[in-house]
Amino acid sequence: MSEDRRLMVLRAIVQDYVQTSEPVGSKALVERHHLGVSAATVRNDMALLEEEGLIHAPHTSAGRVPTDAGYRVFVDRLSAVKPLSSGERRAISQFLEGAVDLDDVVDRTVRLLASLTRQVAVVQYPSLTRSTVRHIELVPLGSSHLMIVLIVNTGRVEQRVVDTGRVLSDADGEALVSSIRTRINDVAAGVPFTVAATRLRRLVDETDEVDRAAMRAVVSALGDALVEEREERVVLAGQANLARAGADFPRTIGPILEALEEHVTLLRLLGQLGDDPDLVSVRIGSENPVTGLQTTSLVSVGYGSGSERVASLGVLGPTRMDYPTTMASVRAVARYVSEILDENQAT
Repeated sequence: MSEDRRLMVLRAIVQDYVQTSEPVGSKALVERHHLGVSAATVRNDMALLEEEGLIHAPHTSAGRVPTDAGYRVFVDRLSAVKPLSSGERRAISQFLEGAVDLDDVVDRTVRLLASLTRQVAVVQYPSLTRSTVRHIELVPLGSSHLMIVLIVNTGRVEQRVVDTGRVLSDADGEALVSSIRTRINDVAAGVPFTVAATRLRRLVDETDEVDRAAMRAVVSALGDALVEEREERVVLAGQANLARAGADFPRTIGPILEALEEHVTLLRLLGQLGDDPDLVSVRIGSENPVTGLQTTSLVSVGYGSGSERVASLGVLGPTRMDYPTTMASVRAVARYVSEILDENQAT
């Protein structure tokens, strides 16, 4: 029973410290929380929590604050991530549903997360190593030019214009465009980018010599688009929120801002998630392998199409964070983004 009570005391300390940013004493705990025991008993529990490394006394204060390990126990003992209210869910849905393409989805998502959590929001573009070609359309432009439209299962659309060196406005040209369109979709549609690129290159050698130059032009442009699309990217918003939490960083936010500029580092952190799209990952303080981020916590989750995670999103802020609310917001936003990707794939 005493262990359960100690966990109740730890939970109360975390909640009060997150709310007030002031070290928490036993008297305040007894007054604010229905612990059912005396202040002396609470002091004894706090002493045990301190011995276990879950709380500590900053400077000479009589109160205590959670350690990274204390936050970890608190997060691990959350019975469930509290759901957002219907109004909050509706606001998220309405904000995201007007997005016109993937760039707009990512931009809206990162701004929404920063606003909801008042932290730094980080959104990874869908990893194109996990994504597939949905469809490739060819649109004749003028006498010999083709516009190539690459549509990805995540909703991203890329366009290229090539000169085929062939007249496309007559019957033979129309037949050629139709043939190339059919053949490239037969080998590329529905498969991962790396596989599609390999299959498309083979098409050039398999094409009759008279049509080979046109096929080569199309395949070359598609190859460039596929390589470009595989570049990993992250988008950030809300860096100014770090300044508002300046008191939570004992020295300076400089190292944090420097670490955030290293997008490769952020991509690596986000990439260390598992494949379960619903599993919210919380990396607290010293658990972050990046030196500049060891005074922060990163709350992240995967999003994707169907059951497959294609990327991650999350927020980064001080360890003195409202974890239940932040985890709920991050998970809810990820689910809505996943729904948008599913809708894009279905249409």
